[in-house]
Amino acid sequence: MRHAALDRRAALDPALRHAFSVRLKAEGVALAALHKAVSAFHPIRDEPDTLLLLDALAARGLATALPITGERDTALTFRRWRPGDPTVPGQMRIPEPALEAPLVEPDLLFVPLAAFDRRGHRIGYGAGHYDRTLKMLRSKRRTIAVGVAYAVCEVEAVPAEPHDETLDYILTETELVKVAR
Repeated sequence: MRHAALDRRAALDPALRHAFSVRLKAEGVALAALHKAVSAFHPIRDEPDTLLLLDALAARGLATALPITGERDTALTFRRWRPGDPTVPGQMRIPEPALEAPLVEPDLLFVPLAAFDRRGHRIGYGAGHYDRTLKMLRSKRRTIAVGVAYAVCEVEAVPAEPHDETLDYILTETELVKVAR
């Protein structure tokens, strides 16, 4: 399921990708209106580009952050970052903020994924970092998770396990889905 969704995503037209970045910025700014600290992911491979969103949020005075990947089976941590700040290759070779950047605990996370369903279940890249992170953050306070994906990544049903954390929203290039609880 993961590989098929990633293959569909890789085949998308560059114009659609750019249009989604613009939509993500507009929708993301609206979703972040009541939040203080927001995390998104630094795009890699064929992921939707979150950099316009992060720039717009930082310009509005929100604390913006990128995740730091630790050891396998651990939650992510987050360090303050805005487009233009330096990055270093993280453990998974994903750009991460430098170690001197302050730690941030976001209350709104824009989450990458490979596949999703309308019940708010997602398939990531297999390490479980976001499930652990959302569980940890939600144990402290209300934390919203927005899955960011192209519509071609939707599947009928993601096999969910007890440890999986559900998304609150899914944002695609065509719609914002509020997940029913």
